[in-house]
Amino acid sequence: MGISMVAVAVGEKDIQGMRIAGQKAASVLEMIEPFVQPGISTEELDQRCHQFIVEELDCVPAPLNYGSPPFPKSICTSLNHVVCHGIPSSSKTLKNGDSLNIDVTVITKDGYFGDTSKMFFAGQPSVLSKRLSNITRECLYKGIEKATAGNKLGDIGHAIQDHAERSNFSVVREFCGHGILKVFHDEPQVLHYGNPDEGMRLEEGMCFTVEPMINAGKRHIKILPDQWTAVTKDHKLSAQWEHTIMVTEGEPEIFTLRKDETSHKK
Repeated sequence: MGISMVAVAVGEKDIQGMRIAGQKAASVLEMIEPFVQPGISTEELDQRCHQFIVEELDCVPAPLNYGSPPFPKSICTSLNHVVCHGIPSSSKTLKNGDSLNIDVTVITKDGYFGDTSKMFFAGQPSVLSKRLSNITRECLYKGIEKATAGNKLGDIGHAIQDHAERSNFSVVREFCGHGILKVFHDEPQVLHYGNPDEGMRLEEGMCFTVEPMINAGKRHIKILPDQWTAVTKDHKLSAQWEHTIMVTEGEPEIFTLRKDETSHKK
């Protein structure tokens, strides 16, 4: 199977476009962090992000009206046992100890996508919640470290799966990372589990997301009747971190690096 050209940065213009998109997406997460406090609703977080994306960044929030049925909000807010694609709501008010993943994707005026997410805590998290978040973040970076030219997609998935399972957590298998450039979800599919030296060979310039979803309990999930929200079947906690990256001959470039991250190893 050939590599989709949409998933490959074909020149300096594309690379620069992705750098801009990635930094704009990262800035949304930096902006919203002080507002993630007990008492705020996920609807208010969505409204603040929407306004910032549209008015301050001059971008379009990619999730809004995406898919079928159309996603109704500008960000995903996945609370506690929600694995991904949580829909912001005025009825979902953060409580002390809640863990929350905020997933942001922006589209720049030039048509490039920046896609990233991170974990937040409202108030004081539980020991388990904090450990799950930390291990999931470590899984993200262990996967990214394998995204070098000449490696294979299975190397990324194996690194993530191995670290999660050694920590007595489980990897969600129904969702994966994806190629991204001027298309939201493109080839290749980047699984967060697998075997070393299997799958597509990575080439310099390939752009995709790495976004492991790790569960404190079993890996199994279910989709709620809204057809978007994915939750753990056993109602145990889930966590996710995501970056948009580009494969290079050496250390991968992370387009969505935030100011609190000086390198992919931090």
